[in-house]
Amino acid sequence: MENKQYRPAYAAFISTLFLLVLLGGCLPELATVKTESSVVPESFAVSKDTVTAGAMKWRDYFADTNLIALIDTALKNNQELNIIQQEMEIRKYEIGARRGEYLPFVGLRAGAGLDREGRYTRNGAVDDAVDIEPGKRIPSPLADYTIGAYASWEVDVWGKLHNAEKSALSRYLASTEGKNLLVTQLIAEIAESYYELMALDNVLLIVQKNTELQTSALNVMKVQKEAARVTQLAVNRFEAQLLNTQNLQYAVRQRITETENRINVLTARFPQPVRRSSAMFSELSIDSLRTGIPSQLLRNRPDIRQAELELAATKLDVESARANFYPSFGMKAGVGFRAFNPSFLVNPESMLFGIAGDILAPLINRNAIEATYASANARQIQAAYQYEQTILRSYADVLNQLAALENSAQSHATKLKEVETLNQSVNIANNLFASARADYGEVLLTQREALDARMDLIDVKLKQMHAKVNIYRALGGGWR
Repeated sequence: MENKQYRPAYAAFISTLFLLVLLGGCLPELATVKTESSVVPESFAVSKDTVTAGAMKWRDYFADTNLIALIDTALKNNQELNIIQQEMEIRKYEIGARRGEYLPFVGLRAGAGLDREGRYTRNGAVDDAVDIEPGKRIPSPLADYTIGAYASWEVDVWGKLHNAEKSALSRYLASTEGKNLLVTQLIAEIAESYYELMALDNVLLIVQKNTELQTSALNVMKVQKEAARVTQLAVNRFEAQLLNTQNLQYAVRQRITETENRINVLTARFPQPVRRSSAMFSELSIDSLRTGIPSQLLRNRPDIRQAELELAATKLDVESARANFYPSFGMKAGVGFRAFNPSFLVNPESMLFGIAGDILAPLINRNAIEATYASANARQIQAAYQYEQTILRSYADVLNQLAALENSAQSHATKLKEVETLNQSVNIANNLFASARADYGEVLLTQREALDARMDLIDVKLKQMHAKVNIYRALGGGWR
């Protein structure tokens, strides 16, 4: 008989549960989800060699010991790296927070209180008429002491909380790729600044050598003027060119100071001289680089992997937001002791416990849930476009740097021939002037052209070295 009595209650419970699941499962029309594309061309050029310079360690790629020392210092001290390291710590703690949401919450509770009911109230009249023990009335005011443990747990039936944890994990991994990307950029920036510093030293050396040569030429002109072979105009022209050459060194010195300080900031140290091997700048060579195949960019470039992990996180966010439309299941339980007198507190008669379960489903006014779901969908689509954009830019970046390598090499070869020709022209002009077969104007013009060509040659060489740095970065090198 007792079982038959409870059958209607069971039936009502099952019916209610079915209704909640049915209503909670009424989802809005799913938004269009974009499927990302990771298709890339088969090769950068005719060759399909799978060996790539992007897999080299930066210590092997940059052979200069002074440059390696600077990079080591930067990787230890750079403030941007320290900041992103803390960002990674924040992401890591978010994983723990998300994991804690789907695990049971267990805690301890203790309390004490004092309560007095009015004599002419229902509870007060009952207390006045009831004895705790024969001949002993309920105390007034009545103390209340409680000690016990409690637990609550949201059963993650639909995977909402687990997906949130996986999303936090993906974003943590994305932050590690963000750090790798920053390392790559930092190494490239230091290398570029280091080569620029070497180039400026060579420019300054050329200016100083030309100053010495032009000073000698000016002295010769002064002697010839005294011998009435030239006029004061010629002396003035040579002196003006000397002053112009001397003036160049101040701009170069300023650029050297700024470049040194840029490196010092990147290495997180106060301004100080930067050790470099500037005398070897013109002898620096670029070995033939192996670019590998474009598909290797997907695993070598940190920015692509970062975009991929961010995309994975947004997909999990969509699943987590979708689960908000379904009913949530929760359980609560507690056990402890409660008494009006501390001496009765730890007593089997004072023990209490309880356990309950609940189901909660959104029925009316689900605007916030729908907006969250639509927003998660939009972010997923946005992340897919960003992922594709990152791949496209990466591929174009490699092609640009390959072209820069080739063009700078050809430009350097051409400019070197120009410098050699102009150096010969300077000697010829000086000899012709000495034999009165050329005027001083031709000498001045040839000297100016030769100086400009030498400085241009250094600039082309610097572009060559920058291309070497940038192709390594574009292929995904530097973070290993």
